[in-house]
Amino acid sequence: MINVLINAYAVSPSWGSEAGVGWNLITNIAKHCNVYVITEGQWREEIEVALTQLPQRDNIHFHYNPVPQSVRDMCWNQGDWRFYHYYRLWQQKTLEIAKDIIATHQIDVIHQLNMIGFREPGYLWQINNIPFVWGPIGNMAPLPLHFLDDAPIKVRIKQRLKNIISDWQVKHGRVRKALRSANQIVTALDTSAEIIKKVYGVDNIIVMPETGLVTTKGSVSHKVSENRPIKLLWVGRFISTKRLDYALQILSELENRRAFELHIVGWGDNGEESVYRQMAEELGVMDICKWYGKIPHDQVQQLMKDSDVMLFTSVLEGTPHVVLEAIANSLPIMCFNICGHGQIVIDEIGWKFDASCMNSSKQSMVSTLNRLNTTRSEIERKSKNCDTIKSQLTWEAKAQKIVDIYRSVLS
Repeated sequence: MINVLINAYAVSPSWGSEAGVGWNLITNIAKHCNVYVITEGQWREEIEVALTQLPQRDNIHFHYNPVPQSVRDMCWNQGDWRFYHYYRLWQQKTLEIAKDIIATHQIDVIHQLNMIGFREPGYLWQINNIPFVWGPIGNMAPLPLHFLDDAPIKVRIKQRLKNIISDWQVKHGRVRKALRSANQIVTALDTSAEIIKKVYGVDNIIVMPETGLVTTKGSVSHKVSENRPIKLLWVGRFISTKRLDYALQILSELENRRAFELHIVGWGDNGEESVYRQMAEELGVMDICKWYGKIPHDQVQQLMKDSDVMLFTSVLEGTPHVVLEAIANSLPIMCFNICGHGQIVIDEIGWKFDASCMNSSKQSMVSTLNRLNTTRSEIERKSKNCDTIKSQLTWEAKAQKIVDIYRSVLS
């Protein structure tokens, strides 16, 4: 059995996003390998309880490297650049823990798993004589600024600066060294693979979206009655690139607003929620919006089962875990044809829109929703079609691909 050392900052059996990616990939890899995991430990209690329920628990060995709660808060407050300082320190300590593990256990492969952001590759690539795998690596492409044309100027300036910094980081520092050291690079997006090939001239890149889904027994396709509003679901952080403002604008331009409801699962800091609530009031859609705040993962899953269409308006992602969860719950998705969701959401299970002109795309989304109000069977058809692609997107299938990568680098 292959012995693998995995660096995964975020691991949780009870959350989605990065932490869910960590848990689901690790526990499925452990069906085939003996796995040593270094993680931060915010969810240590949940991890240790969940492990007792796994048949492969003897193949999983967790080592915890905790940080203060204040650093955890920075981590989950997307856009807080202070976190990278503490994350770098965490990675330095993780290197020392890794060396201790290697000193006492035979390790065949080292895997830098998450966080998937490319800016912080950690330090495990410095360890000699053990094959190093990095990935899946998230979005490395700059955000086209026209996606934020109608955003406040402060947001646009910040994003322009971020694009400049990102371009520099792709080509220099530890990112460059880690990419040069990797025996195998895995990217979540085609665009990231193209950038690495262009900058470094390397071909050892596999494209594999980082997120997967848990299949449910039987069909859970959605029935959309003519006698009630169509339930749209929006899930995400209240930050500019998630574009909740865009979703509210779409809602305000529908022919018959009363034929729709927008269920909003999201949270933010610094008064962001109040900004969007005020926007909903000004657009005249507050009465058809339902606000849930930040709720547990199982409640989000139930909302997906109860909704009709996921309205996913984000313009900057890797492969959003929430989109895979929607597919698992047979919930059709309306989104832009960009990032990881653009690769996964095929026409059979959703509606994708060109993002080259945001205003044109908005009108197309409005027209599509107006049509769906009179042809609700289209929603039901796309919901049923989700069953046809679920098996290709399971965590088991993705973990098997990763195990194949381990075997490849060892051969």
